[in-house]
Amino acid sequence: MESRSGLPAINDIDATAPFRWLASAWGDLWKAPVPLFAYGFLISMASLALTWGIYETNAAFWVLALTFGFVFVAPMLAMGPYEAARRIEAGETPRLGQILVVRTAMRQDVAYLGLALLLIYFFWGRMAQLVYGLSTYQLYETLPDFLRFAATTQEGHNMLIAGSIVGGAIAFLTFTLVVVSAPMLLDPRNNVFAAVATSFRAVSRHPGPMLLWALIIALLVLACAVSGFVAMVVIFPWLGLASWRAYRALVAEEVAQRPLKPVATMKTSELS
Repeated sequence: MESRSGLPAINDIDATAPFRWLASAWGDLWKAPVPLFAYGFLISMASLALTWGIYETNAAFWVLALTFGFVFVAPMLAMGPYEAARRIEAGETPRLGQILVVRTAMRQDVAYLGLALLLIYFFWGRMAQLVYGLSTYQLYETLPDFLRFAATTQEGHNMLIAGSIVGGAIAFLTFTLVVVSAPMLLDPRNNVFAAVATSFRAVSRHPGPMLLWALIIALLVLACAVSGFVAMVVIFPWLGLASWRAYRALVAEEVAQRPLKPVATMKTSELS
């Protein structure tokens, strides 16, 4: 089924749909726990190493800014869990190698989406730096000093409020851009323009449930940060599986559930 625009139709969902996606994804997680937890562990260790490296350079502000900016690049890192979910749905048990190197994601359309997210990420970093610069004339080089400034001063409170408003708006725009498009691009028959347009249409048609889904993702990402990225071992693959469930629920069945050709039989032109 297609809409009049030639794009896939968007299915109806109710306000409780995000909780069903999480519940279904939790079951999927335990169908292939070893590769999925290993994937989450690798993402967790990479995040911890990056954060520690920034912290050691006394760039306290960037530790916080880049941690919360993680949401802008996470959809591309989640290609592995999307592929795992696709294989689980097909009755397979994914292996770690299959989700570490997703061949159907190695093409131009996925690269274009990744580039767009990277640019948004850089823009977010600049905006965060601007909010910080307008809030204080001092440079807080250690994380404890920066957190003390943010939590105990009026300027710090203003920074947090302004940063939350600006960052929240940019994050929701990013969410609207990728919530459907990222998993949709696993199928080489979909292009980036149709995928992004479908993602925007899904959010605009169901603003309430999708806003709830965005809030759930934000809270789980925050839990990862608070835990020192330890919780990411479980949360990252879980959210990736749930995002695949969201895509399947939102996009018309004739498009979302059409079988994906085995990678080995795809023509070179389909992967470019």
